[in-house]
Amino acid sequence: MSHLPGDPSLADAPGVRLAGTSVSNTESDPKSKRHAPRARRPRRPLGSAVLHAPQVLRAMVRADEIWLVVLAAFMGCGTGVAVWAMTETTQFVHEMLFGIGPDQRLSAMEYVDPYRTVLVPVLGGLLLGVVTLGLTRLHPRRTVDPIEANALFGGRMSMNGSLIVVLQTIMSNGFGASIGLEAGYTQIGSAIASRVGQAFRVRRSDLRLLVGCGAAAAISGAFNAPLTGAFYAFELVIGTYTLGTFAPVAVAALVSQAVVRALGGNIFDLNAYVPSSIQPLDYIPLLALGMLCALLGISIMRGVTITEELFRRSKVPIWLRPMIGGAIVGGLALLTPAVLSSGHGALSLYFSIFMPLEWLILLVALKAVASAISIGSGFRGGLFFASLFLGVLLGKAFAGTLALVSTGHTVSPAVCALVGMSGLAVAIIGGPLTMGFLALEATGSLPMTVAVLAACVVSSLTVRRTFGYSFATWRFHLRGEAIRSAVDIGWMRSLTVGRMMRRDMRTVRADTPLSAFRRDFPLGATQRVVALDEDDRYAGIALLSEAYADEDAAHTVRDIVHYSDTILLPQMTIKEAVAMFENAESDALIVVDNAADRHVIGMLTEQYALRRYSEELDRRRRELSGE
Repeated sequence: MSHLPGDPSLADAPGVRLAGTSVSNTESDPKSKRHAPRARRPRRPLGSAVLHAPQVLRAMVRADEIWLVVLAAFMGCGTGVAVWAMTETTQFVHEMLFGIGPDQRLSAMEYVDPYRTVLVPVLGGLLLGVVTLGLTRLHPRRTVDPIEANALFGGRMSMNGSLIVVLQTIMSNGFGASIGLEAGYTQIGSAIASRVGQAFRVRRSDLRLLVGCGAAAAISGAFNAPLTGAFYAFELVIGTYTLGTFAPVAVAALVSQAVVRALGGNIFDLNAYVPSSIQPLDYIPLLALGMLCALLGISIMRGVTITEELFRRSKVPIWLRPMIGGAIVGGLALLTPAVLSSGHGALSLYFSIFMPLEWLILLVALKAVASAISIGSGFRGGLFFASLFLGVLLGKAFAGTLALVSTGHTVSPAVCALVGMSGLAVAIIGGPLTMGFLALEATGSLPMTVAVLAACVVSSLTVRRTFGYSFATWRFHLRGEAIRSAVDIGWMRSLTVGRMMRRDMRTVRADTPLSAFRRDFPLGATQRVVALDEDDRYAGIALLSEAYADEDAAHTVRDIVHYSDTILLPQMTIKEAVAMFENAESDALIVVDNAADRHVIGMLTEQYALRRYSEELDRRRRELSGE
């Protein structure tokens, strides 16, 4: 027999009252009005701070996917402009601070003034630390990236926070830190998409898709590679691929590429000449190179963590850490300017020229250390392009070593460089198909792409089996976030115990004699009753079957209660609730307001929680399959 809140049969029952109701009538007591809680203000609806598009346009986008594609095209245009502007700005900063020409690239320089090489990263790191300190006080909330936004927040991103990330990334790269701009590209592209999606009040799944469109447009514009950008979005930002998501993502990537080229951007130009075919025997060393890329990628990710830990233990103020990191990077750059910035110019240069094996190995070590220290000391940016450059160096070093130890057949250094470039990027960034398409769009060679994909599979499997994370998900893990991809798990956090619990439970005093308890609760009236102590605090759950089985006249309800120490809190997620049910081996648990007061506010059954969990899983499955 079930009852609803406010059922008079429960309110009039002897020894029984509804949880959350008070014995006294506050409306009739004028003194109690002074202590009555104030009415809560209505919560501000999500997205209310966003300037919404006209209702007619919103209805068109929500009703027809064609208009969603059109919206993605406009976002691709905006992202392309942002990518071009960021690139030109950092190049201008390099020209002003390091004294290079407009057609030169910092990492490809043979000589840079030693004083500039050291002072610019040092003073730039100090300036970045001070600026970051000030911005943190103005905007204390942590900015989420596209992967975290899609996994936890339904695609919602902060535009102000993203602009701060873009500023920090431009400053870091412009001052010579050994990091790339790709993190800033995807941040601003996805933030633009998120803001536009919120303005059109699109559905949660469509907002996540638009965030992926922004990331695809960013990578496409940065590398002049629309397929690479599209599958970057599918593998890393959206988390899945369906026919329904392909059109918006592809259109955003194509439009961004066209915009960047129309503005005169020439960001990634790899003159790769590879053999027309790959010999079957070549796959053996190439697969070994893929495994070597995985090991180097893991070492770099661990190196970033070690660097951060050393800075924490040193008790150096956060705002001073970039200056120290800049001093180390500047010192390494005295050996070669190739460690400065992301390495666009150095990659194109070193890909096509011959270099001694010893110098290649030294350059790999210098660039890896510089990248780990740059990020670990507080410079803002990513490892996308740094991993490509390091992969090229590692591949050429591997080819040189193979030529020394092999007396017969050798593998082309260009082939090894491309395989190393893609394999190391997969190890650090993830996305084997993304890197396979990058190789295809850079070379136009299908046999080369097949070899790259084979090495990427080995690299990805090695990282997953030995480390388990990409660089982005590793950073989430260090913060305590259980995110392995961008697949939407935010609904688990929104599906809380407070939303699932029922409030129509029956309560009784724990000191009530069992004889009175049996009189007030006849068999069949309910399965369980919540016992409360003299202070109206939770005391346990009393089962009717045990009350009627216990014939001791001296026993009270307190003698038969269960789960007195096992409680649920309203903010617990469904995942935490299911774990509590399993540990307690109970089919129902009580929800209290907090662990200290233990005032009962509801009840949740395991059956209902599992049913809601299954319903949500099925709903997400239908969304992923495009149903």
